[in-house]
Amino acid sequence: MRVAKFGGSSVASASQLKKVADILIRDTERKFVVVSAPGKRFAEDTKVTDLLIQLGNLSNSNEDYRTILESILARFQEILEELFLPTTLVDEVRDKLQSIMDGETVYTHKMDALKATGEDTLAQILSLYLNSLGHPSSYVHPQEAGIIVSDEPGKAQVLEESYERLYRLRDKEGIQVIPGFFGYTKDNKLMAFPRGGSDITGAIVAAGVKADLYENFTDVDSVYCVNPNIVDQPKEIHELTYKEMRELSYAGFSVFHDEALIPAFKAKIPVSIKNTNHPDNRGTMISASRDLTNGPVVGIASDAGFLSIYVSKYLMNREKGFGRHLLQILEEEDISFEHAPSGIDDMSVILRENQLSSEKEAIVLKRIQEELRVDTVTIERGLAMVMIVGEGMNSTIGVTSKASTAFSSAGVNIEMINQGSSEVSMMFGIKEEGIKAAVQSLYQTFFEA
Repeated sequence: MRVAKFGGSSVASASQLKKVADILIRDTERKFVVVSAPGKRFAEDTKVTDLLIQLGNLSNSNEDYRTILESILARFQEILEELFLPTTLVDEVRDKLQSIMDGETVYTHKMDALKATGEDTLAQILSLYLNSLGHPSSYVHPQEAGIIVSDEPGKAQVLEESYERLYRLRDKEGIQVIPGFFGYTKDNKLMAFPRGGSDITGAIVAAGVKADLYENFTDVDSVYCVNPNIVDQPKEIHELTYKEMRELSYAGFSVFHDEALIPAFKAKIPVSIKNTNHPDNRGTMISASRDLTNGPVVGIASDAGFLSIYVSKYLMNREKGFGRHLLQILEEEDISFEHAPSGIDDMSVILRENQLSSEKEAIVLKRIQEELRVDTVTIERGLAMVMIVGEGMNSTIGVTSKASTAFSSAGVNIEMINQGSSEVSMMFGIKEEGIKAAVQSLYQTFFEA
């Protein structure tokens, strides 16, 4: 039994939905389907989710939203007509969106409800289309499926009881189509998942029904070992472990958000990444372990937009609770950190740059100075993180040396190094302007040498 999830580019148009239906029909083991909202049909196009966000923003500011509303409805109208399906669903979507904006239907978070309409409508369309082809299918609303989530608008977390409820779906006949991105609280409030929400739904459903495989269909043939926008035609990765994928996703790989696959990983369900346009290609398989025969490094990821808070204090190592107090200041200012490399008398805390406005920066610096009585505290912006990842690194001598040589050859200075405690990854902090040169040099060192 498989769960198949199709991303926005896979359901962007009627022609793409025909490919989706063909994939599902060819393999009867694909009993559960999770879908995103329609994505871009071409480079200059706008995703339906982005149109729904625009709709919500215009509505909230009491501006004229009729043009955007008609654009959204036209997308669904076009898909239905090209699939020769009744277009009555478009009127239902119009009424639903209008009801949300007018406040007639009570939602805790209006924007979540508007955005969820994209996935919800597409799931209904796919189910209608499968039935029209003679393949029994049911549209399953997330509440009916049993996806129960926390009361956190825009960043809902699945509750454990969801998995037991989802397991009951195994008894239903036919292909079951479930919209991604959202669930419901115990008191029936619609809540959206954070970024990568439809991927999260797919992983939750796979874990809940105890699938043998979770297939994530997208628009790439496989995961590449490096960003193809930085390195031309990089090598494909055909096998990854859960740990490796988590590290790569966190550090900027765009295939998944770093939290998206956690439910499947926890349930030890293998994940296959496939291309909707080339479904017979090998793709990438992600599982608990793999044969470590392709070198110590499996991938190189990079991401910009970081800053470092550097703190120095003589005899810091003898001061009990110093690190805890420093991180507590950040917590109380609603700031989460990414890395915290430290020495005897100094400590750096790496965080996303967008978390620290100039106003909050002044508050944080003042608190650190006054409460911790440090000798030095400085903030350095414009940093990037480059991460090399591979489970084979912990049993290979000289990886750090080779990486350092690669940075040197690229003329890029290393600001900091942090080795993950799991020894699956090694992170290098550099200036943002050095990303391209550094990644290209690392790729040449580990994949072309």
